[in-house]
Amino acid sequence: MSGQSSDADVAGEDVAEKEWWDDPGMPWRHKPGKADIACLAWIGIVGVWGLAMLPLRSWLMGLNVPLLVTLTGSRAAIAGLGSLTRVGDYVSWWWPMLAGLIMSIKFDWVYWWAGKLWGRGIIEVWAGQSKRAAKNYARAERWALRWGALGIFLAYVPIPLPIMAVVFVLAGASGMSWKKFILLDAAASALWQLAYFGLGFAIGEPAVAVLKAYARIANYVTIGLIVVIVIGYILKPKAKPAD
Repeated sequence: MSGQSSDADVAGEDVAEKEWWDDPGMPWRHKPGKADIACLAWIGIVGVWGLAMLPLRSWLMGLNVPLLVTLTGSRAAIAGLGSLTRVGDYVSWWWPMLAGLIMSIKFDWVYWWAGKLWGRGIIEVWAGQSKRAAKNYARAERWALRWGALGIFLAYVPIPLPIMAVVFVLAGASGMSWKKFILLDAAASALWQLAYFGLGFAIGEPAVAVLKAYARIANYVTIGLIVVIVIGYILKPKAKPAD
């Protein structure tokens, strides 16, 4: 009996001594410092920002395409801007493109920082959300490792994989300097912006007709997105308190 009691005491002490940060759901493998906490907070901010911008994006796509490009750097909006420029509805395209370039890369440094701090840690957290997520992140990581630094230019390819975040994290994990990362990221974003603008310019009037048709239902789409976001938040499973 005394032996069993001793084993139970040791197990209880191990549980009691386990710190809050020593959890497989955290990206670090050490006691976090101020930089770790700050980076994780920024990742949370990026997620909330992206969710909050969804209704605004859908609304501005029907209301004011140049403003949407300026505020978000949306590639779909940039294609729309190219179409509007082609038909003469908008001439001063260069300043929304410049502002959009800055806005499109404004948070990319956060993922580079996460890679510098934790290596693959944040990727493991994302991949641990589900079996499907694990499969998608594994594929994205293989793709990113295959292309190396060139992957930053290919990270903007519109495919249904989390390529961009993985590429940026691995750039930080590989030891790439922040200056090199920002320069490559800005160059890659600019090239893709020009490609989308050129695509919209080539399409011209048919794309403008689609934008005008969307403008008539943009308010309804925006309201629908807000409803979906609110319902998703309400129905989201709540984390269970620790025993």
